Amino acid sequence: MPPLMQQLVLDLQLPAPPSFEGFVRGDNAEPLFMLGEWLAGAEDVRFLYLWGEAGVGKSYLLAAAAARCGGTVIQPPAALPDTLSGDEALIVDGVDTLGAEQQIRLFDHYNTLREGRGRLLASGRLPPMLLPLRDDLTTRLGWGLVYQLKALSDADKVAALKQRAVALGFDLSDDAAEYLLRHATRDLPALNAVLERANVHALSLRRPVTVPLLREVLGVGREEGKAGREEGRGKREG
Repeated sequence: MPPLMQQLVLDLQLPAPPSFEGFVRGDNAEPLFMLGEWLAGAEDVRFLYLWGEAGVGKSYLLAAAAARCGGTVIQPPAALPDTLSGDEALIVDGVDTLGAEQQIRLFDHYNTLREGRGRLLASGRLPPMLLPLRDDLTTRLGWGLVYQLKALSDADKVAALKQRAVALGFDLSDDAAEYLLRHATRDLPALNAVLERANVHALSLRRPVTVPLLREVLGVGREEGKAGREEGRGKREG
């Protein structure tokens, strides 16, 4: 592809900022509602902890919350601030990866926020009491509201892929979405990454995003062809 055309294609692929409108909720209606309450400054939702396996959208939601309230997400190994006023909103993604010194700092910040009118939004892979952290910190995280983010069903993932495709400027057929589920890594961030690669490929070739094009992007066609050739060779030799 000529450099100018490649740059134009890449310009069309600027990632959309995280937003709650871009999140397919699936079975996560209650934690999403509570996240809205946290953003609204509800007095009984000052401390909120979201947990779940990789790919369920923890980082996405924290980034969307930060964008909504004008804050910043702290992602370890980035350091927590040295000092914090009691009225601030602190957002920490991946507390399970905090080192020993940062755990002490988060513990101190929690107490400062609790004594004031501040708020904390945090996430991790496990519920607080199972986190590999200091006992006093896991206890503090468990004092607030704790919600598990659940993985999307296949039907929800298809809906999410079709929604992401519309945001990228094209319609994705059910067949193409289901093909992605069968042949790509099944967590939504990975699926979206393949979809975005497919869109770049489609734009460069001026073709729609279809199953054959997805097969090219994933390299499945080459693997299937190789397997077919090997099978045919085996039959001839047999």
